[in-house]
Amino acid sequence: MTGSKNSEGCKVNQLSKAPGAASAETATRSARTEASPETLPPSSKAELALQISEARFRKLLQNIPLVAVQGYGEDGTTHYWNQASEELYGYSADEALGHSLLDTIIPAEMQDGVRQAMREMFATGVPIPAGELSLRRKDGSRVSVFSSHAYVKVPGRPAELFCVDVDLTDRKQAEAKLQLAANVFSHAREGITITDVQGNIVDVNDAFTRITGYNRDEALGQNPRMMKSGQQDASFYADMWRTLQQQGYWSGELWNRHKNGGLYAALMTISAMRDANNTVQQYVGLFSDITAAKTHQSQLEHMAHFDSLTNLPNRLLLADRLQQAMAQAQRRQQHLAVVYIDLDGFKAINDAHGHTVGDQLLNALAQSMKDSLREGDTLARIGGDEFVAVLVDLDSVANSLPLLTRLLEAAAMPVHLNEALLQSSASLGVTFYPQEKEVEADQLLRQADQAMYQAKTAGKNRYQIFDTTQDNLIRTHHKSLERIGQALAQNELVLYYQPKVNMRTGRVVGVEALIRWQHPQQGLLAPAEFLPVIEEHPLAVAVGEWVINQALTQLQEWHAVGLDIPVSVNVGARQLQQDDFFERLQVLLAAHPQVRPACLELEVLETSALQDIAQVSQLIESCASIGVTFSLDDFGTGYSSLTYLKRLRVRQLKIDQSFVRDMRDNPDDTAILQGVIGLAAAFNREVIAEGVETVAHGTLLLAMGCELAQGYGIARPMPASALPGWCADWQRAPLQFIQ
Repeated sequence: MTGSKNSEGCKVNQLSKAPGAASAETATRSARTEASPETLPPSSKAELALQISEARFRKLLQNIPLVAVQGYGEDGTTHYWNQASEELYGYSADEALGHSLLDTIIPAEMQDGVRQAMREMFATGVPIPAGELSLRRKDGSRVSVFSSHAYVKVPGRPAELFCVDVDLTDRKQAEAKLQLAANVFSHAREGITITDVQGNIVDVNDAFTRITGYNRDEALGQNPRMMKSGQQDASFYADMWRTLQQQGYWSGELWNRHKNGGLYAALMTISAMRDANNTVQQYVGLFSDITAAKTHQSQLEHMAHFDSLTNLPNRLLLADRLQQAMAQAQRRQQHLAVVYIDLDGFKAINDAHGHTVGDQLLNALAQSMKDSLREGDTLARIGGDEFVAVLVDLDSVANSLPLLTRLLEAAAMPVHLNEALLQSSASLGVTFYPQEKEVEADQLLRQADQAMYQAKTAGKNRYQIFDTTQDNLIRTHHKSLERIGQALAQNELVLYYQPKVNMRTGRVVGVEALIRWQHPQQGLLAPAEFLPVIEEHPLAVAVGEWVINQALTQLQEWHAVGLDIPVSVNVGARQLQQDDFFERLQVLLAAHPQVRPACLELEVLETSALQDIAQVSQLIESCASIGVTFSLDDFGTGYSSLTYLKRLRVRQLKIDQSFVRDMRDNPDDTAILQGVIGLAAAFNREVIAEGVETVAHGTLLLAMGCELAQGYGIARPMPASALPGWCADWQRAPLQFIQ
């Protein structure tokens, strides 16, 4: 291929079938047949030798691999095109021979230069200079070649241009890869260190200098140990090299020392470079400076684990510290204390002086309390004005008492803020670990919290130690409440009915609905075994409504079979105090339209009725307006006065069974009975005695003027299904004391 003086080239063709080539071959053959070399004159002998040499040369070039040879005439016509040219440019010899190189392999932008270069060469006989050219293949793609050119002039024959082209594609690709690698090495953001097998640095990149501070000349020949920070011990590096030898690479984080003495964190990968024989030749270390990320991570971790206001540990870090302290106490066979701290009166200070002053006070008291503790103890802020202290390394519970006193004093420290002297105090709840039963960290916090509330209730500015016995009682109570709630939801509660009779006439005047619990494991439970548990709980209201609803449902069922009998239902104090009691009662009655409200009587304890006599009196009046009556239960056990009895418009007074039981042997009980019966008569109230167990009881009560009674002597409480049969039997065989 040819190149012009301006480095453009031209392709000048092939030796095969050049002008005179065929005649030379013919002459050679005829010379061999018509005359031997010995018979030819000297000039003919020389010409024959030249022809034979040229033929041998052309044949040799035809099959030489990887070297593309072409021969061209002065006009650019291709005379020779060897096999390597076919492979390089894609044209077969038949396609190339006889055609101009300008039409085959010379790109359009090079053609003018090629023409000029060829004209000059053929005019002067000076070959076109060799050089790199980008020529065109048959498919239009470009190929880089190194092209050398020869000007051949044989006397008596036209001059020719021979081009010898070598494909540079592989070399160009290799050079590109090397250049890319060099660019990556030089411009990588990561530092790169290359060492020999002895660990001596043989090359570094620019990022290495930027990260470490050492320039290339300072680093070459040195060992990377010059950057050792002392932050990793010998075992760290031993593990690193063991991994590198076994796996061929190591990756991890480490701290190195900058040239200026400062530390930086590096994320590094070291790889062993092996040759074809699997022998390590170099080690390449690739590392990034992650100091900023580490700092940011540290800041985030601090924010996640420390309170932003006081810089004390927060709830998350407290949980971790407490777990560690518990494990340490177990190992050392020591105690620890968990102290729940709530500032007394802080809200009032915050409201009066503003949140800014409140925050300043919190900071001051937090620092004061922290200073009062020992070095190994923890003080955490868990929100608002609440803190938790973990006191460790206690040989006994008593060892914590001086620390608790110091905490109280620190929390009560006067603080000058905005020309005001502010002072708070603290209530402390304390629990200890270990305990007789295994406890978790969150249980300790709950125990301390519970004790803190007891300290507040007891007067504040004091500490209260958690009582495990009391806690067990509370837990049992909560479990009982939960189980009773389940019983209500699962229809385990039932109503039994105890008849009330007129002892003089023998008539059944009503029944009292009494709740029972049909426990799956414990059998039938009396109300005394579970009602006291819910007495002060909202569940009491739900159970009370269930009783009324069930009683009304039963009244409706009895009415359907011809049994019309009033039912009295006990109503507890909590249910009675509900503002919407009357409205909810109306809803229940409306749901049972076949039941006359007069068939429902509500029994309330005397003590319950007197808690808010005005409210109860109004409720009695409201219920009376729709036909529902009231009975005052356990009358005589409370502290009723005549005024109260006058205001409570109940229909009936119910004498407590405790007076009936001992009436024959206790003159005081007899006197009380006579007084109650007399009061009932004076205020025009019915009176009924409960607890009538014998004929003697009934006889004495009749003698005193009390005709209505209920008790085991008449009938025990029974299921609803048994009542119709009992009523029928009672009519046939009334009690003996009926007169």
